[in-house]
Amino acid sequence: MASTTAPSTSSWRTPAVVILCGCLVAMIGFGPRSALGLFLTPMSQANNWSREVFALALAIQNLLWGAGQPFAGALADKYGTNYVLMVGSVLYAAGIALMHYSTTPLLLDITAGVLIGFGLSCCSFAIVIGAFAKLLPERSRPMAFGLGTAAGSFGQFLFSPFGVAVMDAYGWQSALMTFAAVLLLIIPLSTALATPRKLGSAAVDPLPKQSAIQALIEACGHRSYVFLVLGFFTCGFQLAFVTVHLPAYLVDRGLSVQVGGWTLAIIGLFNIIGSILAGYLIGRMPKRYLLSIIYALRAASIVAFMFAPTSVVNTLIFGAVTGLLWLSTVPPTSALVAVMFGTRWMTMLFGFAFFSHQVGGFLGVLLGGIAFERTGSYDLVWWLSVLFGVLSALINLPIVERPVARPAVAAA
Repeated sequence: MASTTAPSTSSWRTPAVVILCGCLVAMIGFGPRSALGLFLTPMSQANNWSREVFALALAIQNLLWGAGQPFAGALADKYGTNYVLMVGSVLYAAGIALMHYSTTPLLLDITAGVLIGFGLSCCSFAIVIGAFAKLLPERSRPMAFGLGTAAGSFGQFLFSPFGVAVMDAYGWQSALMTFAAVLLLIIPLSTALATPRKLGSAAVDPLPKQSAIQALIEACGHRSYVFLVLGFFTCGFQLAFVTVHLPAYLVDRGLSVQVGGWTLAIIGLFNIIGSILAGYLIGRMPKRYLLSIIYALRAASIVAFMFAPTSVVNTLIFGAVTGLLWLSTVPPTSALVAVMFGTRWMTMLFGFAFFSHQVGGFLGVLLGGIAFERTGSYDLVWWLSVLFGVLSALINLPIVERPVARPAVAAA
């Protein structure tokens, strides 16, 4: 049985301080990444690239972000969250800054793809949520999960128009360097999220001596966890495709690049509401039903957007609806992982689920670029987003919301 209390922290690291600093880390970490789609057009024009080149680099980023997340989570679970966050912020900032000097597709793959991808895996909201699970009392976790996710969305709301403003005033190169400088603020903030090394005792988790490999094997053999991981694939596919390709899609339909920036900002703003609401609802309704509703509504909103006339108003409405459903999957997904397996290896197990999310993101970004270059349209990927939304709405329904059965531990 999971504990209702969290390990004690030093006097200054009260729950309020932990939540505030964690939210700031999530905001700073998610903001620059969500605004990278704004650089697709100017960088492609400056280097005479097709959109497929930029799409491939960001697809690599999404894939490595996901591939690195379970390892970053395991390191955070074993050695402490703050060390992982610090390393991640340095890698992330270096990747953003060096995009300025990426004049070949290979360099862009290394900077925007490899460095930012692994950097994100070490300082994303997934690491923050894992810290919340360990440092906060159980009664505070649902809302904290929602607030941490909402903070990432506020970063999207803040950095998209901020990036457009800096690009308009000083150029896209200066915007990249500014983003890199802001990312280094994660280093001092991470001290508030330091978690004890090798956290775990009989009072905190039922399997304190369970290794990372044992935890992963147990999770992969649990049907409900597998369903959860498969459903999370759709979230990544839809989010990454919209983040990277929506600004260019709107330009193709006759709208300005500013509309794309403000639409991404609106998505981030409304996701603050959606994430907090999801954090509130996961304590009051079955989490699997909440996930199914979110995925079904996403599919419906995309269909409506595709058939509606192209206009600024309709685009902003789509941004608002999408924002309400954007990262609202994260609180119920992370909460289900904690319910099933406890908090000992939660950061790693949520990271493994997030890997599925990022495989979806990799395909969403890559297929968006390929589809446009081959057909001159994004319609194929929009319809794939609808199909995956419907499938994920169905696959979350059979999830069982209770701790995994551990007969040996129960007998002991």
